[in-house]
Amino acid sequence: MTTAPVEVEEPSIDEADLTTRGWNVIVWDDPVNLMSYVVYVFRKLFGFTETVATRKMLEVHHDGKSVVATAPREKAELDCHQLHHYGLWATIEQA
Repeated sequence: MTTAPVEVEEPSIDEADLTTRGWNVIVWDDPVNLMSYVVYVFRKLFGFTETVATRKMLEVHHDGKSVVATAPREKAELDCHQLHHYGLWATIEQA
């Protein structure tokens, strides 16, 4: 008995898609910063309204994290760095 070789197609990777795909900026809960301070930082950095900033802060507080922005990688890295500058714990991950 002879078996035919299995043909496997190589997945196609669109290089342009890798550079334009969004990156999520995630803020994580910490026991240090006051809730009012987190709202202040979100408003200052992202231009959120008081309501949106408060909702995002409560997501961080209750769920442990919140996606506060989705952007190209360079902008997401800058946002993450700025959050670190304000003392918040933030990371990025591919959306």
